[in-house]
Amino acid sequence: MADWPIGVFTSIDAGLGVKLEVAHELEIPTIQLHAPQRSTRTPENAEQFLLKLEEMGIELTAVFGGFEGESYADIPTVCKTVGLVPADTRAERLQEMKEISDFSRLLGCDVIALHLGFVPHDTTLALYSEVVEVTRILCDHASQNDQAVHLETGQETAESLLKFIADTQRENLFINFDPANMILYGTGQPIDALKQLGTLVRSVHCKDALWSQQPGESWGQEVPLGEGQVDIEAYLTTLKEIGYRGPLTIEREIPQEPERQRQEIQHAAGLLQSLRSKLLD
Repeated sequence: MADWPIGVFTSIDAGLGVKLEVAHELEIPTIQLHAPQRSTRTPENAEQFLLKLEEMGIELTAVFGGFEGESYADIPTVCKTVGLVPADTRAERLQEMKEISDFSRLLGCDVIALHLGFVPHDTTLALYSEVVEVTRILCDHASQNDQAVHLETGQETAESLLKFIADTQRENLFINFDPANMILYGTGQPIDALKQLGTLVRSVHCKDALWSQQPGESWGQEVPLGEGQVDIEAYLTTLKEIGYRGPLTIEREIPQEPERQRQEIQHAAGLLQSLRSKLLD
């Protein structure tokens, strides 16, 4: 596949991401998949899904885990509910991520990804060590399936993320870089962060956002690609500089407005294609 194939974030059952048919209609050749519900993660369904991908000429590049009870209502709620950080749901969610890894293996996919949650900035806290340990366990399980684990950016600064990955000491732990999340969470200028993270970035989202009036305290605002403060051309230029040649996966989470979502994804794909031609050809 050519450098920087366009991608889109999808789901099979209702939830995050557009339906596979939208990717097909828009002639988008790669997808990341939001992991389907546990009851549907069967060998039979994996086989059917792979046949569908083959018919549509679409390549699956990553499977994202998500969990019941997660809420992105506001930043404090994310702290309490998202990922493997919250202690009361950690064991159950780790088990689910292992199952998602096994299902992804059935799909022939060598990348699983997730929002880990808010890793404590204070590395002396017991919670920090616990999150390092649970991440190691997940990485080791993924390794048995010949998979990498990609952590989605947003909740941490680039420096914190680099420190966390170094402390985890696993060679299959990498980053899914989302520039808009840096703005939404108020954790740093995305282009600067991307330069710092460099070759640890192995998958990306193409998403745009506006800074909040109180970065880090209240949400920024997600907007259509090219209308925010990421600077998409600078983003792609920096991806080129760090040697990233993988998919440019569009994420636009407005499932309550499917037609607008489809139009904005189509617009984003056109924008990325024109920038790709300008920067790579």
